[in-house]
Amino acid sequence: MSSGEDFSYVSHLALDRLLSAQQPVSGRHDEMLFIIQHQTSELWMRLVIAELEAARSGLRARDLRRALKALGRTGVVFDQLVSSWDVLRTLTPVDFASFRGELGTASGFQSFQYRMIEFMLGNRSVEMLEPHLGDPAVADTLNAELARPSVYQEALGCLGAELGVDLSGACIPRSDAHAPDPDVLRAWGAVYADPDRYPALFDLAEALVGIEDRFRCWRFNHVTTVERVIGFKRGTGGTSGVSYLRRMLDVELFPELWQVRTTI
Repeated sequence: MSSGEDFSYVSHLALDRLLSAQQPVSGRHDEMLFIIQHQTSELWMRLVIAELEAARSGLRARDLRRALKALGRTGVVFDQLVSSWDVLRTLTPVDFASFRGELGTASGFQSFQYRMIEFMLGNRSVEMLEPHLGDPAVADTLNAELARPSVYQEALGCLGAELGVDLSGACIPRSDAHAPDPDVLRAWGAVYADPDRYPALFDLAEALVGIEDRFRCWRFNHVTTVERVIGFKRGTGGTSGVSYLRRMLDVELFPELWQVRTTI
């Protein structure tokens, strides 16, 4: 551990490396905004991953206080990610067009941290691995995540244990899309029918809904920003752009927690 005169604000935050990591390739003024917006988003995503891991660990240990603290912080970080699009929207179509051609095949679709967040939360299509197969270490990390219960599956473990119902089938790690489970829906229904009896589970449910709500806002702001800046052209790196992003708006991470509202 560093200490003494050699340990400072600058050294602790590695500012020499951090502030030299912005390397525009086009010489255009607006590219710096593009780089910093995405770099800061990656830093926030790194924190989201750490907090989701803490939440999952707490849920596995049936320590809901620890899990709820981590989920609460995750939600606040997502607020930062949602608002980050406001900065990028100051980039006009003309600004972006002036350096877009210099970006080559680089694309936000290649963000392995974004993919990890989706996998941790439960959106686990194996097809999403394809952009990362060129980096074996990243692919191995993502495949390892697919072999673990998602945060939601660990939450269902807590739900089943507290209510004394068997939800083991819904808690098995899997790499397909999560479809609503009637047993899970009934279990959450019991919690929402009597939140005073199950206050921790009720808070857990609302924390998860809050995270997905913010995650949807993040995706929505991404869609509108892309459409505002490039319209319906193909995305950077050859991705389908707005059409793909709009499809992702329909993905539900915790479907039973949204459907249970209709039963109340």
